[in-house]
Amino acid sequence: MTPEAKARVTIDALLVAAGWHVCNVANANIHASTGVAIREFPLNNGFGFADYMLYINGKACGIIEAKKQGATLTGVELQSGRYAQGLPTALPAWRRPLPFVWESTGVETHFTNGLDPEPRARAVFAFFRPELLAQWLALLPPAVGSQGVSEAPSTFLARMRNMPKLVTEWGSGGAHYALWPAQIGAITNLEKSLAANKPKALIQMATGSGKTFTSIGFIYRLIKFGGARRVLFLVDRGNLARQTKKEFDAYASPYNNYKFGEEYIVQHLQSNQLDTSARVVICTIQRMFSMLKGRELAEEADEESTERIEGLFKDPEPIGYNPAIPIESFDIVVTDEAHRSIYNLWRQVLEYFDAYLIGLTATPNKQTFGFFNQNLVMEYGHAQAVADGVNVNYDVYRIKTEVSEQGAKVDKGFWLEMQDKATRRKTAWQLDDDFEYQPEELDRAVQTPDQIRTVVRTLRDRWQPDMFPQRQELPKTLIFAKDDNHAEKIVEILREEFGRGNEFAQKITYRSAQGGGTSPEQLIKDFRTGYYPRVAVTVDMIATGTDIKPVEIVVFMRSVKSRSFFEQMKGRGVRVCKDDDLRSVNPGEHIKKDHFVIVDCVGVCERDKTDSRPMDTKKSVPLDKLLQAVSLGNVEDDVLSSIAARLARLDKDASDADRAKVVELSGGKTLRELARGIVDALAIDATQDMSPAEADQRLRDATKPFAAPALREQLLKMKQKADLVIDTVTQDSLLHAGFSEGSDREGHAGALVQSFEDFIKQHKDEITALQILYSRPTRAPLRFEDVQALADALHAPPLNIDEGALWQAYATLRKGAVKGATQRRLLTDLVSLVRFAMQQTNELVPYPERVQANFKAWLAQHQQTSNNNPFTTEQQHWLEMIRDHIAANLGIEIDDFEYAPFNAQGGLGKVHQLFGAELPKVIEELNRELAA
Repeated sequence: MTPEAKARVTIDALLVAAGWHVCNVANANIHASTGVAIREFPLNNGFGFADYMLYINGKACGIIEAKKQGATLTGVELQSGRYAQGLPTALPAWRRPLPFVWESTGVETHFTNGLDPEPRARAVFAFFRPELLAQWLALLPPAVGSQGVSEAPSTFLARMRNMPKLVTEWGSGGAHYALWPAQIGAITNLEKSLAANKPKALIQMATGSGKTFTSIGFIYRLIKFGGARRVLFLVDRGNLARQTKKEFDAYASPYNNYKFGEEYIVQHLQSNQLDTSARVVICTIQRMFSMLKGRELAEEADEESTERIEGLFKDPEPIGYNPAIPIESFDIVVTDEAHRSIYNLWRQVLEYFDAYLIGLTATPNKQTFGFFNQNLVMEYGHAQAVADGVNVNYDVYRIKTEVSEQGAKVDKGFWLEMQDKATRRKTAWQLDDDFEYQPEELDRAVQTPDQIRTVVRTLRDRWQPDMFPQRQELPKTLIFAKDDNHAEKIVEILREEFGRGNEFAQKITYRSAQGGGTSPEQLIKDFRTGYYPRVAVTVDMIATGTDIKPVEIVVFMRSVKSRSFFEQMKGRGVRVCKDDDLRSVNPGEHIKKDHFVIVDCVGVCERDKTDSRPMDTKKSVPLDKLLQAVSLGNVEDDVLSSIAARLARLDKDASDADRAKVVELSGGKTLRELARGIVDALAIDATQDMSPAEADQRLRDATKPFAAPALREQLLKMKQKADLVIDTVTQDSLLHAGFSEGSDREGHAGALVQSFEDFIKQHKDEITALQILYSRPTRAPLRFEDVQALADALHAPPLNIDEGALWQAYATLRKGAVKGATQRRLLTDLVSLVRFAMQQTNELVPYPERVQANFKAWLAQHQQTSNNNPFTTEQQHWLEMIRDHIAANLGIEIDDFEYAPFNAQGGLGKVHQLFGAELPKVIEELNRELAA
């Protein structure tokens, strides 16, 4: 066969798989099927033959030009375009020239849609099904003019160039929605990119800046106005898919107030059955990969992050055309956390569909930009998000202990504990030799309870005075642990050291629900919306994507080498939280979320992190990731040899019961036979009479048992039976606890103070409270409503200044001059802040303390003038109530005695009885003298 003939065999197979009836001219029947492909079709004189002429419903619509494998296709476009004009005039056609043109080698295929404005060739994975072309052709307007020339139909690309104006604010019935400037920019720029026919676009928006809401907004417009038939929204973990589905369900249309799900079907794909009526399909990328491969996906694989899996595939098993999921199944593919989905294994999913590809990420790297053709349509980083009030900033609080920094040594003769990781059963172990371990071994091979206890005690004792001095209850805290056993111990010690019950601290990992426990989803919901738990301990389940806005403390008790992963984990704290939502989980606390604190117990903020993918050393790859890779089709030498070695090690320590279970689940093979099968398949060399395809099949046969989820689970259980050493002897000690030098705490405080003082100078002639404080005598009274108006102006964007945060900022910058930093702030404290900023006072003192000092001076003055105590005990009590009212309200009027706390003790009648005709004078003096 000639190279061209070989290419045609492949093209024939692709056409048949896509539902075309393929035939020669001699036996052609243009009505044999919806789509008919006729080989070697004769054209008008001078045009020669078309390799394939395509008919839809009895009329010609396009041609395929076949070339040998390796041929470059761009140079063939003029030839194939000329062939599209060569259909004999007597033959029926949907349009002339024929609108659809392909060039193909069977390995590479290009397609040009002549119905588009400015038609341009694009690479496609295979051929479209005839039904899709029939839909496109059905949109053709009737022919006009004597030459039968048709107007251009409204394709997706044409509609993108005529999109209606973006609605940026909408709502009714009490619900109100508004797009932030960054969201407006993202949607607008993306639509411009699509209108320019750019195949890929990347949206980089900081964590917490509303990427999902933005994507739902543009998806809605692409369906409603762009005519997108179906959109695929890819995530990499099941809980992110569930969260995304909820956000779609909650989204209300800016144009008709229908919920998204009421107007269009949104499917969360949890099986291999695609709902063809769904306009949006939310799916994990690993499930879509398995579907394209025609495989079932293990349930646990949908819940585990794809992080690191793709790095095990140097030469991934290729995806072939799957007739059950045609390449035109989706017009748009949105991939969330795009920095994780673009590598070789998962990249095949993104490149399978003939769709515009849109990436969402908060943490892009060079490879991300490269994959998306450097087409960054929105760049919105953390610094911009903080400046806009979309994110909150953070400070780093470093905790160092002796063991976490230096490791430890236990002398021989002491007793340690050994714990079976799988059963958690403990046994005693007396040391025959000294036992020494390094910091990196902590909580993986060795657990030192007192090291965990030292960290927890430091958090318990320092969170209030150092981090949140005005708070009465520990803010919502998220702790990242190294593994499930580490998380379990942290929870135990948290409850003990804080002296709280079970509800105070909860572990939220993939294993949380094992044995019938509360599901991780319910625990996350409780953590997000309930008072308890105050602390959630996780490994990586809440590391990325999961939205828990009330979190104000993020504790790292594990290290992270990946820059992107660290940024995602850090991002759990950056999200802005509405005041009401924050107060609902912190009842009784009048607070705002204006920052969060990273508590770094392992130096994660100090270490350099990398964007590179971990794939060189398989020793560092856990067994569960290796098995998952093999279950997805990986048969690479180093992956399989690593698995074989680990199976051999498992066999040495396995119990008879475990060995029997392996035989049962593997189809009759022992651990040793499984390992030997892999080794033998890898040992095939070039001297053996076996083709590469046969050798590859031997490898796939050897790894076939690992496709069974039950066997993989059994092997992991056996692996977990390795003992954990528990060092109950070593006593840890705290080396350092405090805000890091690298923390921006002082810079953040300075910026806040500067913004406040600039505001005062700019508005001193406009805002009544500032006018009074600038121009009146020092003790001139203020009205409460004037100070409230000043506070409202400070609280509003873009300043978003809260009195408590401002007081704390002054305390950070001028420690000796600021008092009462740990107290709860009153609105009247704003008067003290303004006077201090204006340098009318040398000390920043809470307003009630200033009122108290002035009250004492006023009493002393009255005592001197009367030579004895001028007031009775009951009068003194009422004067103190008046003092406290002025401290909270800046002044008092006669009508105030009708309200609490005065009305409970006789009210206006009683105060008249006590002070008689002197009452107006007393009130006037107190209002004047007590005002600070």
